[in-house]
Amino acid sequence: MGKDVIIACDFESAEKTLAFLDRFDGKKPYVKIGMELYYAEGPSIVKQLKERGHRVFLDLKLHDIPNTVKKAMAVLSTLKIDMCNLHAAGTKEMMEAARKGLTRADGTRPLLIAVTQLTSTTQERMETDILIEKPMEAVVSQYAANAKEAGLDGVVCSPLESPAVHHACGNGFLTVTPGVRFADDEKGDQARVTTPARAKALGSDYIVVGRSITGAQDPEAAYERCLKEFVDSI
Repeated sequence: MGKDVIIACDFESAEKTLAFLDRFDGKKPYVKIGMELYYAEGPSIVKQLKERGHRVFLDLKLHDIPNTVKKAMAVLSTLKIDMCNLHAAGTKEMMEAARKGLTRADGTRPLLIAVTQLTSTTQERMETDILIEKPMEAVVSQYAANAKEAGLDGVVCSPLESPAVHHACGNGFLTVTPGVRFADDEKGDQARVTTPARAKALGSDYIVVGRSITGAQDPEAAYERCLKEFVDSI
């Protein structure tokens, strides 16, 4: 499975999302649908994007009791998505239930990954707000190990933690990394960030890029720049 750039389509409507993707001349980039767009449009936006030929990462970050997550994942498995996620903080039991719910009758399922710590979370916030006093890298590595034991395919983490995750879980365990910006971009509300080129050097398998592409004057050119920095020079 090769490296790829996933565009975070954090728009409030299908109309804006499709208009944005129409600007990519014949290209079908991998796209992420988050809560804002999915809550606004529901399953229909997934179906529209799949009909257009896009791969879809459905980023809903499920976190609930195991049985509820299992049933929710069973519904999502019917949408032909390529990847979805949940919070690793929900425990191995919840992650195992999610994997079982996501697995279809024929044994197939989308990739399932677990969010370790959000890239907006700093060491200080983790300690003061949620009373986790271990170092960030150790927390992320432990959450990744739990996800692997639960049978998941990888985790969402900062590119900065990709080396530690691969050390703990092996290079075949995926790291899907938001918090990626061009060197000349603003960090926004992200705390643990880096560039596409640096993410590649750190071993990220996928980078999720939002405003650096969606907010660019020429989104297609920004996307091509991401591909060149992250993929093409491999």
